[in-house]
Amino acid sequence: MIKQLTAIIEREGDGYVALCPEVDVASQGESVGEPRANLNEALELFLEMASAQEIQARLHDEVQESRSHAPRGNASPDALRRIRNLH
Repeated sequence: MIKQLTAIIEREGDGYVALCPEVDVASQGESVGEPRANLNEALELFLEMASAQEIQARLHDEVQESRSHAPRGNASPDALRRIRNLH
């Protein structure tokens, strides 16, 4: 059985970062697609090289995804600009 893992991709500076929260493996790239491909490769390498005990210790079976916004009264102007750029 193939386990489906999560890939969270976000802009960071001039590039993008991809994270798989279930096993805490990350990658980066210059476009949205590049860190995803790099993450797949990093996950393959991790699963090939890690012991069964390490995989079990790092594997988080339940990852919940949701979106949240900071209250406008408490957010800095820079944070508000970043929130607006999400939409």
